Parts: sequence; C-alpha cells; structure tokens
Amino acid sequence: MKWTNQAELIKQLTDRQLVNQVYLTQLIILILTIGGSFFLFDSLEEVADLFRWNTQQVIFYGISAGVVVLIIDIILMVLLPARFYDDGGINKRVFRSISVLEIFVIALLVAFAEELLFRGVIHTHFGYIIASVLFALMHVRYLTKPVLFVSVLFISFYFGWMYEITQLLWVTIIAHFMVDFVLGVMIRFNVMR
Repeated sequence: MKWTNQAELIKQLTDRQLVNQVYLTQLIILILTIGGSFFLFDSLEEVADLFRWNTQQVIFYGISAGVVVLIIDIILMVLLPARFYDDGGINKRVFRSISVLEIFVIALLVAFAEELLFRGVIHTHFGYIIASVLFALMHVRYLTKPVLFVSVLFISFYFGWMYEITQLLWVTIIAHFMVDFVLGVMIRFNVMR
C-alpha cells in the first residue's frame, strides 16, 4: 500500500469537497467536545457557565484581541514574502470558491467548535498551556511553515490568555470568528496576495 501525503490528497479534492471537509472536521470536533464534556463536567450548569455573557468584556477583550491579531497578520503579510504565508493553497481554494455568507457560516462554525473544545473543555480541565499547544498542533499543515506555525501558536496563547483573564468563552469565540471571517473575505476578494 502506497502512502499519499496530505498535500497530494488535497490536490485530488475539488474545491467543494475541500469545503465539505472543513464542515466534516468541525462536526467531528463538536462530537468530540460533547463526548468529552459528559466525562469532564459534573453538570449541565458547569457547561452552561461557559456561555456566560458580559458585553463589556466581550467588546474589550474579544473584539480587541481579534483586531490585534488581524493587524499583526496583515502587517506580516505585507512585509514578508508570500511563500511564508502559503499553506499549500488550501485557504485560497476554500475561501475563493464560496460566498461571503458561507465564509461567515464557516468562520462562525470553526470559531465555536474549536474554542468550545480548546478553551471550554481542554483549557478548563487541563490548563492554559496544554490547550494552547494542542490548538497549535491541530493545525498540523503549518508545522513545516515556521511563520504560519508561530502565528497560530501566538494566536492560541493570546486567545488562551484572554480566556484565562475573563473565563468567558464568548470572548475567544468572537476573536476567533473575527480573524477567520476577515481573512476569509480578504482571500475571497484577493485583497492580499
């Protein structure tokens, strides 16, 4: 049996199949999160507590974190050669083939599923460092791209710190959503490279 690397497998997918893989991945993350929650949380009240809302903190910490990450990312994209931000063309294929509404849906789904797993479950039960490192490692395709990996690692620790300060999952969901949505729209309309 011949092993095919991830890049070769991805090249064989159509853009729509690649988008569907994003949905499937997030569904798997949600299922793992729900399953893990049954074992790690003592009650539904503990889970519900993750979703407390504080408008002032969501605006101050969540939106400001999203803006900071976007500014840093945009500056780096302008200053660094394009090859440093090349993920093998996956993000371009996903976001250039869908509508802004679907970018919104994907960004919201990704932000909700990933933050619920990494901040809501892993961070809450195993700590800030473990959750932040696992989040970065989940983006395995960036491991051979130092700028992308350091960027994801920074974002992971930064969002984890926001969660550590506020204990509000909505803070990290909003920040994560903002970054994914804005960068997705920028890719969709070829604003950057």
